[in-house]
Amino acid sequence: MPQVYLDNSATTRVCPAAAQKAMELMTDVYGNPSSLHTMGFRAEQEVTAARKAVAGLMGAQPEQITFTSGGTEANNLAVFGAVTAHAREGRHIVTTAVEHASVAAAVDQLEQQGYEVTRLTPDENGLIDAPAIVSACRPDTVLVAVMLVNNETGARFPLEEAVAGIRKTCPKAHVHCDAVQAAGKLPLYAERWGFDSMTVSAHKIHGPKGVGALYLRRGSRLIPRTYGGKQEGGLRPGTEAAPLIAAFGAAVAELPPPHRQMPHYAALRQHLLDRLGDHPGIRFHLPKFGVPYIVHLSVPGYKSETLLHFLAQREIYVSSGSACSKGAQSPVLTALGLPAAEIDSALRVSLCRENTQEDMDRFVDGLFEAMTQLASRKEQRYG
Repeated sequence: MPQVYLDNSATTRVCPAAAQKAMELMTDVYGNPSSLHTMGFRAEQEVTAARKAVAGLMGAQPEQITFTSGGTEANNLAVFGAVTAHAREGRHIVTTAVEHASVAAAVDQLEQQGYEVTRLTPDENGLIDAPAIVSACRPDTVLVAVMLVNNETGARFPLEEAVAGIRKTCPKAHVHCDAVQAAGKLPLYAERWGFDSMTVSAHKIHGPKGVGALYLRRGSRLIPRTYGGKQEGGLRPGTEAAPLIAAFGAAVAELPPPHRQMPHYAALRQHLLDRLGDHPGIRFHLPKFGVPYIVHLSVPGYKSETLLHFLAQREIYVSSGSACSKGAQSPVLTALGLPAAEIDSALRVSLCRENTQEDMDRFVDGLFEAMTQLASRKEQRYG
């Protein structure tokens, strides 16, 4: 029986076009993009084409895109680079209590260095609205870092609606958006929205692991974290990973428009809810304005790890939350104030355009089988 992969927020299968492009750059067009000979020029052309494609994905211009090793490096570059560039303007940071670890851990480090941090917590609907973001800002705020889509709950945070208010309260603050879980599925307009920086990652959109991108608005400034050559405008020096970058561009070119994807995700989500929604042993955590391609649920009384292993033995793959947590209790779910029994039994179903209704049925059937068999084992053990 074919595998059912429903952990696309952790990573995605590399599409054939991206894999072929990476191989081409590793075995044919393998010159250093900075070299002056023909082979180097051909590699530079591939990087340039990918930069244009990724800029289109992000709603930006090619010269505003810096390639990195992934979303984590891009977020770290934005967070640390921004506060260093604005060191004289203040030492206050506004973020959320549910950011990805690459932002949350970076902010934690800055807090240890003496920065004051305001962490916004989602309301009972799982939301953080624009007025809440603006209200948290002060004249000495130097960084506002809010993700666009939460990687565990699928909540959509409207940072773009807060930009005007942020500019009024703290005109020199750097506004950063982690858009890793939105890219390729939702329209992105980094330049139009007025963000100072925004990040995306290739392996969330059927590209390879090891490459991401950082958008930087004209006039915005970041202090580099590494030093060396003049690649990527000196912001991220070092020989470009041309095969990964070119494959990133190829993956972007394969993406259907968001308006064609959303009905597919909505239909799969609804089918899942129809089959599971009335079960008394299952709790859904669905933000009011969440994206349809991330569905979060809990099965109190069953450990997430046990359910995951049971399903994986049947070639059905989901997660208990962010892959970056490595099995630790989710700080996102903890911040949401969920009961311990729901945190310990949490499952995240995250979709891609390749998923089908049959995948949903296999997951539901597998989950019901797990609940039945595991309950029976408990009864035999303690009965």
